[in-house]
Amino acid sequence: MSKLKIENIVKSFGDVTVLKGLDLIVEQGEMICLIGASGSGKSTLLRSINLLEPIDDGAIWLDGDDISLPGLDPQPVRQKIGIVFQSYNLFPHMSAVENVMLAPRRIHKKSREALRPEIEQLFEKFGLADRMDHYPDQLSGGQQQRVAIVRALAMKPEIMLFDEVTSALDPELVAEVLDVLRTLKAQNMTMILATHEMGFAREAADRVCILHEGEIIEEGKPEEIFSNPKHPRSQAFLKSVL
Repeated sequence: MSKLKIENIVKSFGDVTVLKGLDLIVEQGEMICLIGASGSGKSTLLRSINLLEPIDDGAIWLDGDDISLPGLDPQPVRQKIGIVFQSYNLFPHMSAVENVMLAPRRIHKKSREALRPEIEQLFEKFGLADRMDHYPDQLSGGQQQRVAIVRALAMKPEIMLFDEVTSALDPELVAEVLDVLRTLKAQNMTMILATHEMGFAREAADRVCILHEGEIIEEGKPEEIFSNPKHPRSQAFLKSVL
């Protein structure tokens, strides 16, 4: 059974249909990179998987359960599917470690003392041990984005979604965030990334999907997609970005 199965999902905003009957199957431990022009539906797809956007039609299956049923409580699903955005969304009045502890304390009802050892381990793992008690405005953009990833991981998700997590960063800070994604891949985390980092997608992804106007027009191994794209729209997009 696949970890995640997206079947024929449709999502519209007013008169604009952003996802047009999109299908995607994600296996346990797989890293899938979504690429395509701005407005192709990548962010909406990720937000739909995390149940931040209710879909209009189709179904989303997690471990064989339909999580897209109307009226379903999204909270248990979001504990299993973490999402990180391009804006870090850290609370400025809280230190890095307080930002990370907030959700596990509220949702898992754990005390600071019980959480501290495992949270410290996460900060250590991602090179932030000396930044735990710093406030967001004392951290670089790359450090803030790593804290945002640690915050999502503190909920022990089974799947991680990343929406253009490097696009707001200065070029020299991009590498440190991509290193975090490589580490997660080595730990067999199931991941779906919307990204503009073509070199990273080519090197690290198990599969690359090209989106165009709300549909996946091509998907395959990175070497196939980047070396020999079949669809004319894929060819035009890759020519413009490579």
